Amino acid sequence: MPKQKDMKLKKDFSRQKKKLTMYTKFLLDFMFFAGIVVTVSLPFSIKVIGRQLPRLVEHYEETVIIYFVLGVSAAVLLRELRRIFKTVLEENCFVQENVASLRKMGNWSFFIALMSAVRSVVYLTIAMGVVIFVFVIAGLFSKVLAYVFEEAVRYKEENDLTV
Repeated sequence: MPKQKDMKLKKDFSRQKKKLTMYTKFLLDFMFFAGIVVTVSLPFSIKVIGRQLPRLVEHYEETVIIYFVLGVSAAVLLRELRRIFKTVLEENCFVQENVASLRKMGNWSFFIALMSAVRSVVYLTIAMGVVIFVFVIAGLFSKVLAYVFEEAVRYKEENDLTV
């Protein structure tokens, strides 16, 4: 009887894991492609939004450039995250490529924080301070996680050699 219960729990966990991974993959793909569309449409969309928020178009060129750089940076960061997620789906996430992706994600997070600080010079908001803080934390987290993954890859490779 306990074995049947364990099997049922494993099956339920597996089903939940699959559902969560598929939802997350959909979300990542949506954010990546929607981000590209939003970034490409910036010159038009900022003019449209500027009708409601005139301060936004006071520095139209600077706003388009800064948001375009932020959009491209976010798309590159999401691309790296999608690469990592692909290895998760393949159930082979402790690979050197993920270490490199995590390092790149850290660099891009710091760059986004820096560009957001530059953007704050043109148009200062409290929310932008939060964005800067979040991306600095994300950058630090990615860098630390890269070290953790690097150790896990090393242990995995050592283990693969001994088997």
